[in-house]
Amino acid sequence: MLERLAVCSWSLQPASPEELVEKLRQTGIRRVQLALDPLRAAPKIWGDTEKIFRDSGITVVSGMVGCLGEDYATLDSIRLTGGIAPDATWEQNVKNISACAAIAKKMGLKLVTFHAGFLPPNESHPTFAKMLQRLDVVADIFMVQNILLGLETGQETAPELAGLLHKLNHPNIGVNFDPANMIMYDKGDPVKALHILAPWIRQVHIKDARRTKIPGTWGQEVPVGTGEVDWRAFFSTFKHVVFNVNLAIEREYGNNRVGDIRLAREVMERTFI
Repeated sequence: MLERLAVCSWSLQPASPEELVEKLRQTGIRRVQLALDPLRAAPKIWGDTEKIFRDSGITVVSGMVGCLGEDYATLDSIRLTGGIAPDATWEQNVKNISACAAIAKKMGLKLVTFHAGFLPPNESHPTFAKMLQRLDVVADIFMVQNILLGLETGQETAPELAGLLHKLNHPNIGVNFDPANMIMYDKGDPVKALHILAPWIRQVHIKDARRTKIPGTWGQEVPVGTGEVDWRAFFSTFKHVVFNVNLAIEREYGNNRVGDIRLAREVMERTFI
């Protein structure tokens, strides 16, 4: 499993591909899940990324795309603004996602992940049909490029997400499983969720968190090994239900990103021994 470790590029907050390469070297990991929006939005800075990575021995294991206008200040704000749910940003998001899919195709990527936004818990919800239709559109954009789309776990429980995936029944949609997000959103036990979502899991984010003590507020993301994810139990289950997927270390808070990623790598090394 250690050979499958990668780093989420946005965790290192790079201003250029050269800076990203240097920070990856500091982590000791040369595999990366690459945020594609900088390549789309700032080609003068990021246009030579492929060559720079190739010359530096960096492997891109997957891509990631974001959506416009997302506000993560509170659970309520991200529920309203996240992903492809808002009508106001839908058309531009489709254009941006299409452009990122073309970049991913050029780079030879086989998986791109994203946060779809609030996924309704059941068919009776007024936005359920709309979200199914939009997910179908986005999945088709990537399917044309022979790239799998991975939905990030987060705002829904594992049974809710599995129910939606069954209903959607799209051959080009999988799951990017983030155990910390389930804790931060207070949406269940990540180990139990593995069993439910296993048929769809195509990548895992290595991230840790502590559950909130105040309902309706965020949990706290913390360095891997200091939170509530039971990594030994997680991977004991994982190795029986999920096969041959990459493990991308993600760290979205704090001022010691390189150090925290190195710590996550060390925790994984101890876990796998």
